[in-house]
Amino acid sequence: MFKRKTKKLTNISIIFAMVISLILPMQTASAADVLTVSEAIAKQDKTIQTVEGYIVGTVKSTNSYQFEGPFTTATNLALADSPDERDPKKILPVQLPQNAVRTALNLVDHPENSGKKVHIKGTVEAYFSVPGLKNASEYQFVDGTPPEPQAEEVTTSVEGQVVSKGTQVTLSTATPDAAIYYTIDGSNPTTDSTLYTAPITINEDVTIKAIAVKEGLKNSSIAEFKYQVALSGLRIHDIQGAGHNSPVANKVVEGVEGIVTKVVDERNFYMQDLQPDNDSNTSEGVLVYQPNHGQTEGNVVSVNGQVKEWVLEGYSDKLKTDLAMTEINAQYGSISILEEDHVLPSALVIGMFGLQPPTKVIDNDEFAEFDPQEDGIDFYESLEGMLVEINNPAVIAPQKYGELVVLPDRGEYSRLNSAGGLNITEFDYNPERIFVDMGDESFVAKSGDYFNGAITGVVSYGFSNYKVLTDAEDLPTFVEGKTKPEVTRIHEKHKELTIASFNVENFSANEEGRDGTSDEKAERIAESIVHNLNAPDIVGLVEMQDGNGPTKDGTTDAKESADRLIAEITAQGGPEYVYTDIAPVDGEDGGIPGGNIRVGFIYNPERVSLVEGTKGTATEAVGYENGKLTLNPGRIDPMNPAFEDSRKPVAAQFEFNGEDVIVVANHFNSKGGDQPLFGKNQPPYLGSEVQRKEIAAIVNGFVKDVKEEDKNAKVVLLGDFNDFEFTDSLEILKGNELTNMIEKVPFNERYTYSYQGNAQVLDHILVTNNMAKKTKVDIVHINSQFMEEHGRASDHDPVLIQVKLDKVK
Repeated sequence: MFKRKTKKLTNISIIFAMVISLILPMQTASAADVLTVSEAIAKQDKTIQTVEGYIVGTVKSTNSYQFEGPFTTATNLALADSPDERDPKKILPVQLPQNAVRTALNLVDHPENSGKKVHIKGTVEAYFSVPGLKNASEYQFVDGTPPEPQAEEVTTSVEGQVVSKGTQVTLSTATPDAAIYYTIDGSNPTTDSTLYTAPITINEDVTIKAIAVKEGLKNSSIAEFKYQVALSGLRIHDIQGAGHNSPVANKVVEGVEGIVTKVVDERNFYMQDLQPDNDSNTSEGVLVYQPNHGQTEGNVVSVNGQVKEWVLEGYSDKLKTDLAMTEINAQYGSISILEEDHVLPSALVIGMFGLQPPTKVIDNDEFAEFDPQEDGIDFYESLEGMLVEINNPAVIAPQKYGELVVLPDRGEYSRLNSAGGLNITEFDYNPERIFVDMGDESFVAKSGDYFNGAITGVVSYGFSNYKVLTDAEDLPTFVEGKTKPEVTRIHEKHKELTIASFNVENFSANEEGRDGTSDEKAERIAESIVHNLNAPDIVGLVEMQDGNGPTKDGTTDAKESADRLIAEITAQGGPEYVYTDIAPVDGEDGGIPGGNIRVGFIYNPERVSLVEGTKGTATEAVGYENGKLTLNPGRIDPMNPAFEDSRKPVAAQFEFNGEDVIVVANHFNSKGGDQPLFGKNQPPYLGSEVQRKEIAAIVNGFVKDVKEEDKNAKVVLLGDFNDFEFTDSLEILKGNELTNMIEKVPFNERYTYSYQGNAQVLDHILVTNNMAKKTKVDIVHINSQFMEEHGRASDHDPVLIQVKLDKVK
């Protein structure tokens, strides 16, 4: 399901009493009151102690220290009994809170403190997962001038930030007969502040600051105690609210009741209110976080904790675009069991005779209005944490990462494609898709399969999508559908040229298949080319790796990979193809490090020939003069910044039956980094588009140049363009010179790739307009809607055209 990330939460079980910026050095302690570093390491009983040692550096991580400057960490020190100590087992990491101790001692601002002997007062307890000294509150350099004697700091009777309304707090100091002055308005206390005479009643969130004062002593440092009054009487729907963020986020709640509906792991479970409201916009479920909670489904519990909006898992650390889940963090609160083995509430049905998810709109108002009836992202938010039921789900994409993407009611109310998947359009990215996280990556399913019965689970969110959490063993009866790999309807003809585009997904001679050998993938690709594509005359190959694959040793030549593939094609009865490409500069074209993916061609020399010419290099730009490419093959403008970290298009000129055709293989930059459809930014920003538009303009410019030189020239663009037929990128590429043959494919057949349950076109073949009327096209669906267990060779479907070149003007 999901794994919990380490949380950077404020510890709401400890007192927020800490010394702030005006703290002064400590009183001189007697030798009997001072621990050595070794004694402090051994003690670790969470008592306040004074430790003597030498400042030897700073802490980088557990048992990792920086001993030489310039220092980069101001939040801690490393203390040892010897100034030359370097053994981590004999070093005490010291936490420097944001106070005057840090200001005076940190090595970033005071590198001259390195090597000095010092007394530091704090709590001896684990820090960086090893024996340490935390919450340093006072210091004194040994042999320094003793500071003025000071009153002991004020302490509180209530240890903890979160309290119930009406809690009484008693203040005290260890200095006999000292007076205590305090404030509750955030100001620093003085002798003109309120004199403490009786316990303070806490009825609202408050910060108490206090000092101890006694004649003859320096006033104590300022003690600070933050108290947050827990909200009581709230139901889960009050916490969820009608929106994507809780109206009581970051507040502490107590006595929130619900029944445990799903135990995710030892730290997380979902609970649902047994007393729902009548508002369909507010969810009745919520996530609860507490390590080692020990709960089981059916427990009715009462939870105390802090309400958080928390990103459970996904891409948030890097891109910060995933939505957060509302949770009650009970890590420092409590969970009480009120009843066991209670019957779970009925699940809400999604689909026919139940809730109807929006089918067109994910969001159209930038979250301005919470509208679950219209916006898909709001619809699933209104069900967050609740039990739902999906009746007779249809599988619309191959299983991946232990997840299925489904539609209710066998998909009968959706416009399914020929494989039983769901195509995107320019204005519809299918918000009705439902992700089912069953946690079983071995489960075999493809588009067109379905279940007889209902999938029941809890609505969660992770990796940029809402999903229903269930277990594989709880799935209903699985039925394999009729979707089968296709064989093209296009056959070899004497006077017609066949050209295919095939993304072979990081193929190399050393590629290991599912069976652990390097042969399986080559066999599958070869079988696809020979039997499913009927051995095209020219195949543009995308994502060909160098001969040793992802090994980073400077190798860029793909001959070994091409030879392996050609040998397998021949062994399966296909032609003995010839391969040509231009090897990239090592590491300059993106993709898997060391793999050096590129585009290239195999062609059948019995039917076509590569027009005689000089092969270009990785950095040479091809042109077109006197009816020929200046380099053959040659790269299009390879030094243009638009191609940074992306594949450079390769143009090759072939002759077929006395006619020339220029074929350009492309692999535009990926959509990696684009914001997700169901992310917190609406509409999502598609940052990768900028580069694709620039590349598209360059490739279109090349075609224009050819056509200006020879208006009758015939040019074919093929490859993985990493964008859809209706996007600006493809419109720029097409311009006024080209026809995208993909647009001629019937809509229910128009897909080459599946991403998160959305069937889409990334692979295209475009031809100059003078070829379009005599060109046929076929997308051969053999990969994108299948898993490897079904025999797929790649994650893309190949595209094939057949064109009659004679008399094409």
